[in-house]
Amino acid sequence: MANIKDIAARAGVSIATVSRALRQPDIVKAKTAKKIEEAIAALNYKPNMLAASLRRQRADAVIVAVPNIYNPFTSSFVQGIENVARDNGIKVLLGLTEGRRDLLDRHYEMISGKQADGLILLDINRPTVIEMRKPGDPPLPIVIACEYEDGIDLPRVRIDDIEAAATAAGHIAGLGHGKIAIISGPTTQRMSRDRQRGFRLGLRRSGVSIDETLIAHGDFTVESGAHAAARLLDSGKSFTAILCENDEMAVGAIHVIASRGLRVPDDISIIGMDNLRFAEFANPGLTTIALPTTAIGEQAMRLMLDFDFDAESATREVILPHELIVRDSTAAPKA
Repeated sequence: MANIKDIAARAGVSIATVSRALRQPDIVKAKTAKKIEEAIAALNYKPNMLAASLRRQRADAVIVAVPNIYNPFTSSFVQGIENVARDNGIKVLLGLTEGRRDLLDRHYEMISGKQADGLILLDINRPTVIEMRKPGDPPLPIVIACEYEDGIDLPRVRIDDIEAAATAAGHIAGLGHGKIAIISGPTTQRMSRDRQRGFRLGLRRSGVSIDETLIAHGDFTVESGAHAAARLLDSGKSFTAILCENDEMAVGAIHVIASRGLRVPDDISIIGMDNLRFAEFANPGLTTIALPTTAIGEQAMRLMLDFDFDAESATREVILPHELIVRDSTAAPKA
């Protein structure tokens, strides 16, 4: 599908010029406008609903609401959004929420004030306007990424966290591990609950029973993974592998295991989820489930561009694939 970048290349003008021609054709030179019109016709370009909205409101911007900027997942996600937005002449405004509903509401108020045209949510919270919406109200220019809740009829893009975690558990069980610990994220998050369900599903499929006393909780940070691993080691319970709900907690667990004089994977195998950039360079290289973080951002922006959310043809949900990446942090248990 052609975009503004393609039109600009064919017409031999800048993306900004194409954007101006679409928004305010009267300020573009006739000769230039004709080139752009010919390029649009040749490429069969059809401006999307958000672009039409932008021409009316002239904000040319979307807000991306994230709880923090420290997680590598966030930066990869935002990069994906920027990739698509840039090609369509749209600015990306980063909204830091710190998990606070009032800050998220403030970001949505920018849309009401015509300072932005849409909101992409990576935050686990949701703006109050979603809860206040009544049947028949106009569509909200909101796209949800990763975190979702049933019953909220908004476009969303995610991965199947249950099956992704089941793949991780199946890999560990397939190596012969029978005593397996879990480091889970906070149970307040749907993603964390789904991943724990997936771990249980994968182990059950492999005929491995779960020891509930070998489940520790973190908050998706390296530090929390280290603390959770320490609690597991201090419990005195025997286990030969740890399933971690993300790569950061897995790296924290590896650090603590090494500090106790144990080796990964000789003594304890570790698997994470996300396949963040540092996973390949961890010591040892981290076996993980690769999630298409940049593609999630790209697809979220494409859903935002398809702004006619009430249309029957509008995409409501996109589920992207996952992949098992085997490195050196997992191996068969010692006899």
